[in-house]
Amino acid sequence: MNAASGFGLVERARALAPLIAGEADEIERTRRLTPAVVSALIENGFYRALLPQSLGGSEAAPEAFMQMLEEIAKADASTAWCLGQCSVCAMIAAWLDHDTAHEIFNTAPGVLAWGAIAHEARAVEGGYRVTARWDFASGSRQASWLGAHVRIVNGDGVPRKNADGSPEVRTILFPVARATLHDVWQAIGLAGTGTDSYEVTDLFIPERFTAFRDVSPALRETGPLYKIGTGSTFSLGFAAVSLGVARATLDAAIALARAKHQSLAAGAMRDNAAVQGLIGRTEGDLRAARAYLYATANAMWRDLVATGEFSAAHRSAVRLAATWTIHQSAKVVDTAYHMAGATAVFRSQPFERRFRDMHAIAQQIQARDTHYEDVGKAILAGAERQAAH
Repeated sequence: MNAASGFGLVERARALAPLIAGEADEIERTRRLTPAVVSALIENGFYRALLPQSLGGSEAAPEAFMQMLEEIAKADASTAWCLGQCSVCAMIAAWLDHDTAHEIFNTAPGVLAWGAIAHEARAVEGGYRVTARWDFASGSRQASWLGAHVRIVNGDGVPRKNADGSPEVRTILFPVARATLHDVWQAIGLAGTGTDSYEVTDLFIPERFTAFRDVSPALRETGPLYKIGTGSTFSLGFAAVSLGVARATLDAAIALARAKHQSLAAGAMRDNAAVQGLIGRTEGDLRAARAYLYATANAMWRDLVATGEFSAAHRSAVRLAATWTIHQSAKVVDTAYHMAGATAVFRSQPFERRFRDMHAIAQQIQARDTHYEDVGKAILAGAERQAAH
């Protein structure tokens, strides 16, 4: 792959990890990424990993994006989560006209965040008006722009429909200064993400600051990355975050086992056959999960580059691999936490926060058990065969 595919991002992420690890306690305490971390992410171009090259972004291939997040997550899950969220949000640039995208993403800091799909916007002359509040805006505290995914109603209140009869949903974009942010993120894990709520009142959104997210015919960029869309890219990114958390937690357990003598035990943990076997099996589980996720992503990418098509079978395969990887990563973290014994419960040790972060990740939409049902339905219908083989 050429340099534009983004592999320089991985080396820069690895080099930045010590700084982020050193800031992790302050990120947890303040429930925000620290200014030093945000500045470093911006200076290294990480928020622009998935931004089109036409706007000065990396337009990175999925593998590079995933590895970048994995390296950051080893240092701090909250930082990696915010970076994953805002990086994928930047993909909306592929659905905007160039001047609008340039205004949003090439005016410092050029960071966009958004929350869950909710509420309506009313069509008016030249754009839309909206009064609403949205939740789960990870990365909003670093953002210069916010977005929201809303159903559109006409001036008479009648909902707009797509050709297939489904509701018309647009992504609206507006400067963060036009919104009120609410500090509501008091969470068990990913505490530093500042995943807060935000609201606007009678806000006018010009037409050019709206887009049909993940609608292929509306794309303005031709790169294969944008055929994947934001939904599947979120899945791959957050699964990579889970791998980074699992890797760091298991490494901490391995380091502990090399040095620790368990209470009332005659020998070191490293000489205990049960500990040795547990580490071996868990290492195998983690390597298998990582290999499966990356193999799925790379097979999808090869087909996409060759054919220009991101098929339903690929979407299903990505969803299955991402969901299973997150669940498997949670099992690895649980095993490492249990292996560490009483040491794991202290905040000064490298287990407790990662345990909470991993279980917050596993509660997100990308890890829902219903994804297995969706994939199973596709397999039984024969739609999964192409991507599975």
